[in-house]
Amino acid sequence: MKHMVDIHVALATRDDMDFWEDRADEATDRFNDLLHMLYDQADDDIKVTDLENMIQYIWENWREDSHLLDIDLVDLYDWVDQLLASWDDEHQEPR
Repeated sequence: MKHMVDIHVALATRDDMDFWEDRADEATDRFNDLLHMLYDQADDDIKVTDLENMIQYIWENWREDSHLLDIDLVDLYDWVDQLLASWDDEHQEPR
């Protein structure tokens, strides 16, 4: 169901990344790479709420993370892979 989520709506702009001051353009690109990785790696039949929650999780945890510009793309890819693999285990809805 991921086609129901427009990833372009979730992408950051330079203004969103003002925390990074003179590196805001670079941070915006890296952050958006991360969001695209999530979307591209997610199964086509992922629940919309799960994908939306993962996007929100990335916004909350990576936007101002000091490692955003230090981590290479391969490691970001691995992080996204791990997020997708463990999401259900770590973010179960209470019963």
